[in-house]
Amino acid sequence: MHVIFYSKPGCHLCDEAEAMMKLVQEDHPLTWTQVNIETDDESHEKYMLMIPVIEKDGEPVLYGSIGYMDIIDLF
Repeated sequence: MHVIFYSKPGCHLCDEAEAMMKLVQEDHPLTWTQVNIETDDESHEKYMLMIPVIEKDGEPVLYGSIGYMDIIDLF
């Protein structure tokens, strides 16, 4: 499964969400493209109050405090 991961530098929740994705990736076929919302105006406007955001098939499926089981449930 491939997802888009919206984040920004210095975001503690973003760092935690990425760490959870890396843990999931050890046992499941998970890949992602990371988008820094500070360098993408459209993403910044859309997600600035929600980050981190995991988007699957063009729809946001997880945001804010994202845990291991939240990501597992996407499979």
